[in-house]
Amino acid sequence: MSETPLVLTEIHGQVGLIRLNNPKAYNALSPELLRQLMDALEALDADERVGAIVITGNEKVFAAGADIKAMSQASAVDMLMGGYVDLFDRIRAVRKPIIAAVAGWALGGGFELAMACDMIVAAENARFGQPEINLGVIPGAGGTQRLTRTVGKYLAMEMVLNDRRLTAEEAARFGLVNKVAPTDAYLDEALKLAQAIAERAPIAVRLGKEAVNYALESTLTAGLAYERRLFYLLFATEDQSEGMDAFLNKRPPEWKGR
Repeated sequence: MSETPLVLTEIHGQVGLIRLNNPKAYNALSPELLRQLMDALEALDADERVGAIVITGNEKVFAAGADIKAMSQASAVDMLMGGYVDLFDRIRAVRKPIIAAVAGWALGGGFELAMACDMIVAAENARFGQPEINLGVIPGAGGTQRLTRTVGKYLAMEMVLNDRRLTAEEAARFGLVNKVAPTDAYLDEALKLAQAIAERAPIAVRLGKEAVNYALESTLTAGLAYERRLFYLLFATEDQSEGMDAFLNKRPPEWKGR
């Protein structure tokens, strides 16, 4: 285990901020960095002070991919039994919204990490790509699946098969990012977005995230039924009564998270 933490955690208001902290290796997603990242995510998910989470790198690189040196001599059995890709699955269990604040390179596993988040705020210098084809492999942590669901088959094919990379503006045009901000302001914009979400009704935020994610994995009929169940469930919460009473009486709501 590295003596220097590979991720750093801060609290900003109601937002948990995680910084990838291996700049000498361009924040390469080694197994140890991924373990520390997932541990940090789960700790913030359990922290009652936190309503939303931001993951970022630095102004030059978000994460430039997997740790290729560690993978280069691995066998198929090593990869299967080592559980490296499986670590990405832990992000799906995080209940609170996660925003990726991306500047510089987000390549390979770094791009997959960003796409595994719920929203992306990109700096003007952000660049996104899946260059695994240059190494004789393909994306293995969701890249072919999440990318195709977002941008469609044809652009995804070009990115996966021919290493096409997207600028921040192109990513926004194709629906991959929520907002493009100046490089000196991208993190502030991500924190503002996260804080705004954290100030909303916590249970509704959690179930809203569940419903949107379910839409990517279900038929319309199943998705509508799932959404309806979650909608009805919220009428059992104190926050629903508070929110509607506040609206009718023209006052700010005071959320309790119950």
